[in-house]
Amino acid sequence: MQTISQRTLTDIMRYHGITVFIYTIHYPFFATACDPAAAQSINMFYELQARQTEAYCRNELYAQAVDQVKYARKNQFPFHNYEFISVYKVTYNEDCVTSLYTDQYSYLGGAHGNTIRDSQTWDFSTGKQIRLPDFFPNNPKFTDFIFTGIQQQIEEQIKTDSAEYFDDFPSLIRGNFNLNGFYVHPNGIVIYYQQYDIAPYVRGIPEFFFPFQDCSFNT
Repeated sequence: MQTISQRTLTDIMRYHGITVFIYTIHYPFFATACDPAAAQSINMFYELQARQTEAYCRNELYAQAVDQVKYARKNQFPFHNYEFISVYKVTYNEDCVTSLYTDQYSYLGGAHGNTIRDSQTWDFSTGKQIRLPDFFPNNPKFTDFIFTGIQQQIEEQIKTDSAEYFDDFPSLIRGNFNLNGFYVHPNGIVIYYQQYDIAPYVRGIPEFFFPFQDCSFNT
């Protein structure tokens, strides 16, 4: 098990005394007995990712916010400050394996904000990521198994709780599938899709659970 602490980059950015943009970026810092060099490499991964995100916030998103406040002033429209929040959640942390996802929420005006999810599963004995195919080493057609399972779960959800999905979700779960769109849970694997990939905004980020006993990988 890895020891995890949190680091944060944050700022309140103003234009002529008006708060126009606020960003907060949380990211993890790991310590491990598995391989300290691996932890150092993984920490560099998240440090670089956080710094790149901060640069994007300070340069591109702040400039967009300034343009919007100028437009609002000129046309006497109300202005709501832009916001960017990046938070991570550790979903599995046992032995030398840690899995986590990061949700990046941005509000850039309009009716509501949007969230984009990213995830990694690490082997701290090597410093390398564990990929989705690694969970199905004896099944080269594992994506067919996943698509069938997701479609069955959606159909069951629609029957039981009137879940909202796009009418063409059977083709969308295949067309918008991302091999990196997963994280590890103590009892299995969770496959997820981004907002709007297969369902309306109200559905959020759709998630689909596959127990370990349905896979061949032993964590």
